[in-house]
Amino acid sequence: MTDVSPTRDPRLTPGQRERFERLRRARSLSELADVTAADGEHAAYLAAKREWRTLQERRLDPRPVPGLPGTTVAVGDREFHVHGITHADTDAERSFLREHVADVLDAGASVYCEQGIWRMYFDDFDRACEMDDYRWAMERCRELDVDSHLDDVPGNFEGLLEDVDSFTGEFKQAVFSLVDDGSGVYGETFERTLGDLASDFLTSHEGLATGDDYESFKLTRRAATDPSHLLHLQHYYRTTFLPQPLEREWLRRHDPELELMTHARNERMADYGMYHAGPGDTVHLLVGAAHQPGIEYYLDRFDAGQRTLDGFELTE
Repeated sequence: MTDVSPTRDPRLTPGQRERFERLRRARSLSELADVTAADGEHAAYLAAKREWRTLQERRLDPRPVPGLPGTTVAVGDREFHVHGITHADTDAERSFLREHVADVLDAGASVYCEQGIWRMYFDDFDRACEMDDYRWAMERCRELDVDSHLDDVPGNFEGLLEDVDSFTGEFKQAVFSLVDDGSGVYGETFERTLGDLASDFLTSHEGLATGDDYESFKLTRRAATDPSHLLHLQHYYRTTFLPQPLEREWLRRHDPELELMTHARNERMADYGMYHAGPGDTVHLLVGAAHQPGIEYYLDRFDAGQRTLDGFELTE
């Protein structure tokens, strides 16, 4: 999966390229309101999400590629490959990832995993490393003066934050499962309609910024049992998420702690990879699929000279 520069992408008309660039350059919801001419920042965010997805669907083509699916970002002479996965801890995904990660390690590349993924799949791979993204986010959350979702999390827990214990989360998963399981009975078109209705009813403002809807549920479920579908899951998030400053501002307004646990970790993982990469290195980052577009964004900022590692410190 590679991108063509929107300034010369033949799949976009000149007008579409201009719209894409204006959306991509927006750095705040107030600026987005000017770009979309919507009535307020809330409406601008929703309108931009629809337009962005249409343009991205036209630009991006999720074709199968040899090896691990993902995207490549060059930062100077360093090459970063970002691979979004489900981290569902299935035998199918474990076997697929271990085979391909062994190959890239044998080729001399570095491998860094989102915190928790290394323990799940690669704890016997000495040359695969676990990043500190979750631990870093937990520290930032404790600094916030907000009601915390993490008060009951054991102090030694360093896995992935999954809000599946609440009634709302369980109910949503149950509804999505029923819709997906019945697709063979009532057909794909009706299944998609039911899924959209369920998403509209059950997806919160926060869920809009984290991709927590029926489509992501279905694609994750497929990819967990058949990793050949990982590229479709990656494609979904790359077409759904607006550029990071916009998603982060939206989510920060509705749930600042959740913003730290999700999109802020993208920034941390990009920084972590840059911190450890030497001249000419090839680096593979294995992360949850929802993190992939954000990590790409921050790596691109490094390449453009708009981001540095000033102040970066490893967490204990």
